[in-house]
Amino acid sequence: MQEFRKSIDVGGIETAYYERGSGPILVLFHGGNFGSGELADSALDWSLNFDALAERYHVFAIDKIGQGYSDCPKSDEDYTMAATVRHACKTMDELGLKNVHVAGHSRGGYLVCRMTQKRPDLVATCTIIDSNSGAPGIGLNEIVLANPPGEPRSAETQRWIAEHYSYSPAHVSDDWINAMVEIAERPAYIEAWTKMAVEGLRTTRFMPGLARDKMDMFAWLRDTGINRPTQLIWGYNDPTAPVDMGRALFDLIAARERRAQFSVINEAGHFSYREHPRAFNALLHAFIEGVSGTD
Repeated sequence: MQEFRKSIDVGGIETAYYERGSGPILVLFHGGNFGSGELADSALDWSLNFDALAERYHVFAIDKIGQGYSDCPKSDEDYTMAATVRHACKTMDELGLKNVHVAGHSRGGYLVCRMTQKRPDLVATCTIIDSNSGAPGIGLNEIVLANPPGEPRSAETQRWIAEHYSYSPAHVSDDWINAMVEIAERPAYIEAWTKMAVEGLRTTRFMPGLARDKMDMFAWLRDTGINRPTQLIWGYNDPTAPVDMGRALFDLIAARERRAQFSVINEAGHFSYREHPRAFNALLHAFIEGVSGTD
């Protein structure tokens, strides 16, 4: 996947993305957030899905601001999920992408739902994957992922976290861990980690902003509706975003959107798309094909 990496300037933020394939456009957003000492998530999280999806779609996998090989926010005020959503929308504008299929995992699932609210012109269909950030209820990260054995950003910590997120650790490859360690040691990532963990922006800005924005998003889903074909894909055994959270989000969306679907992958944890890449890709393709041309 690395050989398909490109970059583009988005409002002064050098932004990395991966592009391959032809056909309908599919844009993938990974999870996590800038400055995490647990997992240095990036678009490379999609490495087990990317090539197969590119056989059917023109695939873009984008490194969110402050993650992967993308630059950090330029000001403390932008260490928020709201700024992450704005940057993702601007990146799609710069790439000339409109009315395309979007899919997001975890915090990326929150991102694509919020994108559909704020910029519906960008979105043809929306797929939300194992997102406790985007679902009603309380995620269990602080319980399941407490007390990792190594130092923040280390290979030991990141492997432990990835395995504890999962039903089976088989997808937690050395290549993936090595890529996350390389990313976590980039100066930009260390800058973001310092801002979030050491200077305290995670507790003073990021999390309070996300909590306020979630209330606004839930009110919009309840009162207006998402107004786009939407699929939720969840790991039945997700230890941090229990499947009941996915059902609650589906109920909220489906009450106003008849083109809503909810798919559950058995024996799958938080990274359901990595644990069962063929099943996940098949679900994504069936959904996109099934709603194409519907009103």
